[in-house]
Amino acid sequence: MVRKLAELTRIDGISGNEHEVRNYIIQNLEDKFLKHYTDNIGNLIVKGKTDGSSGLKVMLSAHMDEVGLMVNYITEDGKLKFSPVGGLDSRILAGQHVRVGRDRIPGVIGYKSIHLQDKSERESVIKLKNLYIDIAAKDRENAEEYVKTGDYAAFASEPVFFGESRIKAKALDDRAGCAVLMELLKEVWPFELYACFTVQEEVGLRGALVAANRIKPDIGIVLEGTTCADVPKVKEHEMSTVMGEGPALSFADRTSLADRELFYHFLKTAEIEGIPYQVKRTATGGNDAGKIQTAGTGVRTMVVSVPCRYIHSPVSVLDLNDLKNMLKLVSKALHTLPEAIGGRII
Repeated sequence: MVRKLAELTRIDGISGNEHEVRNYIIQNLEDKFLKHYTDNIGNLIVKGKTDGSSGLKVMLSAHMDEVGLMVNYITEDGKLKFSPVGGLDSRILAGQHVRVGRDRIPGVIGYKSIHLQDKSERESVIKLKNLYIDIAAKDRENAEEYVKTGDYAAFASEPVFFGESRIKAKALDDRAGCAVLMELLKEVWPFELYACFTVQEEVGLRGALVAANRIKPDIGIVLEGTTCADVPKVKEHEMSTVMGEGPALSFADRTSLADRELFYHFLKTAEIEGIPYQVKRTATGGNDAGKIQTAGTGVRTMVVSVPCRYIHSPVSVLDLNDLKNMLKLVSKALHTLPEAIGGRII
């Protein structure tokens, strides 16, 4: 799983451009006979193996897309102006290496040198409109030989293992969930299971809504990478999660409320099995559960996340033990799910 996670983060898959991630997942499914299809919006939906039916239909969801940039204008001197795709903090962009378009043209995000900035510029947050991508083009005509407006630009960041159990990479949100979901597809389930690798989560949870309306699940479990704020000068109660303390169970966020029966089932499973876990302390942000929950006639949902420091940046960090415990917890909780909810169709 760790090797697959690293390989997944090397792939560029900004929202609306997830096909290479999808192809990797299809090519690396352990069981080549698993039925799968790609829907009109680009979601990859894989039907899991089952040894019987409890009458439940369960949807597992992890999104393939990552945040990034899109070229929206080329200046006369060959610089690329861009718009963010997904939630990005402009303060982390200046000086970052990127690769642009299908040919992965190397570039760097530039801004006026500190030697040329006046006092007000040095003391204020960099505005996106003042940033640009430099691909070393001589002029607009030269730049247009390699790049077109509408091209994506992804962070050029390679995964690095460091410390005792940490990985630094781009797109850990949510290639971490994708890696766990791929492992879960190796197992045989006591209910009808659909593994959904969704698209366009970062720009409005769009893929998950389409997938949920197609599958019409009774239960939806979302596997995510979430914020981790165990850094200096953050008060304890404001630390959404703490790295190394296990996967996080969310009781609520900005887009959804966890089904309480599911929430306590996952919590109880972690305690019975001795699996480290934590409850996410904040209710900010959102994820695919927001759309799954309200799809069709309604779906009971639950979110399990792996804490990621510096999320939505080229240098996100997670603890591999948290990832392994996330896999263990989701597996154990799902295998006992029919008994926990009485085997009834919701």
